Amino acid sequence: MSEPESTTLYEAIGGDATVAALTTRFYALMDTLPEAARCRALHPADLTGSREKFYEYLTGWLGGPPLYTDKRGHPMLRRRHFGASIGAVERDEWLFCFTQALEETVAHPQLRSVILEPVTRLAHHMQNREEPQ
Repeated sequence: MSEPESTTLYEAIGGDATVAALTTRFYALMDTLPEAARCRALHPADLTGSREKFYEYLTGWLGGPPLYTDKRGHPMLRRRHFGASIGAVERDEWLFCFTQALEETVAHPQLRSVILEPVTRLAHHMQNREEPQ
């Protein structure tokens, strides 16, 4: 009896083409939507480097080739983002763009859900500024 083959999320969503489309759409939304203005303001004027890093990170995180770690080492996401003041508004704007991009590029609703749940937890973890009460 042979072992069942396991499929990574990377493979299940369509591999490199889908990750590239997701990343491109995410940054297009963040760059143009007024609902993402505060999150966008945390990024450099040219989003090319941000898009490349996010693509590399997502590729490995979804189970594809470890592009980010091969090139840049351990992600240390919270540490790398500590210089950006990320409050609830910025976090929610980022999630808004990611959710929209995910819905537009990943066809299967269950796969979107499997991806969005940990991404949402990660976004909350990245928040480094408390809002005044």
